[in-house]
Amino acid sequence: MSRFSNLGHRLYQGEVSFDFVGRRKIWYSISGVIVLVAAIGLAMGLHLGIEFKGGSVYTVSKPGLTVSQAQTTADEVVSSHPLVQSTDNGKIRIQVSTDETKSSDQVRSELSQKLAVPLDTVEAQVIGPSWGKQISDKALTGLIVFMILVTVYMAIAFEWRMALAALVALIHDLLITIGVYALVGFEVTPGTVIGFLTILGYSLYDTVVVFDTVKENAKGITKQNKLTYSEAANAGLNQTLVRSLNTTVVALLPVAALLFIGGGILGAGTLNDISLALFIGLAAGAYSSICVATPLLAQLKEEQPEMKALRKRVLQHRAAAAAKAESESEAGADAPAEGEEDGQPAGMVGQRGRSAGTNRAKGRPSTKR
Repeated sequence: MSRFSNLGHRLYQGEVSFDFVGRRKIWYSISGVIVLVAAIGLAMGLHLGIEFKGGSVYTVSKPGLTVSQAQTTADEVVSSHPLVQSTDNGKIRIQVSTDETKSSDQVRSELSQKLAVPLDTVEAQVIGPSWGKQISDKALTGLIVFMILVTVYMAIAFEWRMALAALVALIHDLLITIGVYALVGFEVTPGTVIGFLTILGYSLYDTVVVFDTVKENAKGITKQNKLTYSEAANAGLNQTLVRSLNTTVVALLPVAALLFIGGGILGAGTLNDISLALFIGLAAGAYSSICVATPLLAQLKEEQPEMKALRKRVLQHRAAAAAKAESESEAGADAPAEGEEDGQPAGMVGQRGRSAGTNRAKGRPSTKR
């Protein structure tokens, strides 16, 4: 852990740097492939819950009744491919779509007989398709309003280029999360919509933190000739990299417990709808803020005339500095080494290298007896 914290300090100080902005084509390609796969899954269709499309829900309370047993019985009673899940309190939840021809009372009676439970232990709830359509419309309206408010806020607090980059990152996260939902086949419920809005807020938060650091690094950047905007943006991204990763890991741990332990091992299927949305969305949000939003922002900023002029000055300054260093290196190689004179190689000990006192001392009689 100390090594990881030391890496974070070195990233913040600029001693170590990962070139995320310079490799934006790689990140764009990865995102393109993921979004394409998600779009294919989305084209296959989402498995909407009865809250959106209408239908009937039957809740059965029987000790020892498993999901597989209830699924076999439900398939015998109804013909519209019912969805069977276990609830948090140990009951079995059977969802039947509006395509079912049998009445709610008839289905309830047959379930009671085949499962050998009293009729009053089989609870029935009927949801009409019109109510589900209202829920769908309100969820879509809320999502659109959220996107508009985010764009306006980012444009006012930062600038329109940052607002556009943040909006692209949000749409990127939303498409990936919905596409994974379609591929996995999980049911979309109101809890899923809550999860979508939550991960969009988290993704925006992470992006704003990075953009704020980039904004600080880019203050007065056109008045110098050492860094381009892309390099300043990449430095800000590296300064917040460890913080973003730590925040994401800490957020993913409890969500992973809900998804894999609660929904997978313990069989609490009602936890899957919101936990999957949060898990995929949090991971996609961390990726987009690092590899999509900031590189896209740098690309948009580099199209400005003043940033193009800055890049030109920076490259000229570096070329001049490199030429100066090369000339100084060549001059140092051609200069005589220390101690070398009159063609005598340095380090050679000869007559001239001796002092006059040493020469005069030659031939004197020794005072020793």
